Amino acid sequence: MTVESRADLLQPEAAKTLAKSASVPRYALGLLVVVYVFNNLDRQIINILAEPIRHELGLRDWQLGMLTGLSFALFYATLGIPIARLAERGNRARIIAISIVTWSFFTAVCGFAQNFLQLILARIGVGVGEAGCTPAAHSLISDIVPREKRASALATFSMGGPLGGLLGTAMGGLLIDLWGWRSAFFVAAAPGLLVGALVALTLKDPRAALKLTPQAAEPAPTFKEALRELKSSRTFWLFAIGSAFQGIVAYGHSAFLGSFFFRNHGPGLAETAAFFGLKTASFLGLALGLIAGVAGVLGTIIGGKLADRHVAKNQRGVATQVAVCNFLATPIYIVAMLVDSTNLALVTLAVPALILGMTYGPIFSVFQGVVQPRTRATAVSIYLLLTNLIGLGLGPLLAGILSDHLAVGLGAAEGLRWAQIGATLLGFVAAGLFWASRKHIVRDTVS
Repeated sequence: MTVESRADLLQPEAAKTLAKSASVPRYALGLLVVVYVFNNLDRQIINILAEPIRHELGLRDWQLGMLTGLSFALFYATLGIPIARLAERGNRARIIAISIVTWSFFTAVCGFAQNFLQLILARIGVGVGEAGCTPAAHSLISDIVPREKRASALATFSMGGPLGGLLGTAMGGLLIDLWGWRSAFFVAAAPGLLVGALVALTLKDPRAALKLTPQAAEPAPTFKEALRELKSSRTFWLFAIGSAFQGIVAYGHSAFLGSFFFRNHGPGLAETAAFFGLKTASFLGLALGLIAGVAGVLGTIIGGKLADRHVAKNQRGVATQVAVCNFLATPIYIVAMLVDSTNLALVTLAVPALILGMTYGPIFSVFQGVVQPRTRATAVSIYLLLTNLIGLGLGPLLAGILSDHLAVGLGAAEGLRWAQIGATLLGFVAAGLFWASRKHIVRDTVS
């Protein structure tokens, strides 16, 4: 039940309070997009910094995979569940504000690391902080937005991903050339403290109004009850596992994309960067940032609008959309890895970025739609547990291990190229799982 539909259960004073909170969904959504931008900026900035970090600290690719993936994902995913349980009962705006300050602090700590262990521990801290953001934000958005607009609203929130990637990659590349990789962590961390204060002071949780009367209060289910509800939804599990495989591909790519271009397209990068009057790292950061940001934002907007139409007409179309996008993006990314031209490779990468951007809003809307309202944060946290432990945690690590193995016979550049191609093939597995959910999605949708 949405916030609007429950307003009539409240006493006049509570209803007035709720109406006031529900009258500003655009501000709340806009602020949450800003939060998610910095969430992804602090998470992804290490990707463009990976190669200079590798050289200074003497790391191998599997260690880069640990830094960009598993060290962050392990605590990010596992802590998401207890924090989501807290979000089912507590003030979600306050949880988000505390999370921002925490991850920003540890992002700054990354800049002081002198060895692999110190950097691992700092990245764990970033993951701990970011664990409180997405489940609480999804739950809050789903309370203030009607069901028929939920996919586009969650797609709007998801734009923070590519926008954060754009800012992090572009800024990181520029700062490498100006002051070195450590400075990028310091600059990335600073705005989060201000955004955290803004959230604490201005973002309101509409659930507070609902608790003003006994008849409006609706106790959150126990964790066992939530698991029982999720267990009955085949759509939830097919989407969760499909998202995990999509994550292996996406996170494995992004973790090593900067390294791939430095190793395989060094002369071409230098030539193109000189043409624009830029240094190599600055140009690559800007190029990859614009590809992920512009194409990703366009994809999330288009995908959210399409999914809203599917929800209004036939829920099965949402699953079809996500499956087809994964199927189409996979071979196009392989082409980008194989072409010799630096510029053509960069342009080609924009296509799968746009196509996969069309999946984010639909995926999130499905997770919000197959559970009751008071189970939403828990559902998202379990989804994040799977997609981050498997996708973010194992994707970069497996790509790094495969790269190190192939480098023995092929060299570091070609080893990384074929490691990326091998990981990409899992996109077909993701497509198959999403396609299979078409049989169940109509029956499983409850809210």
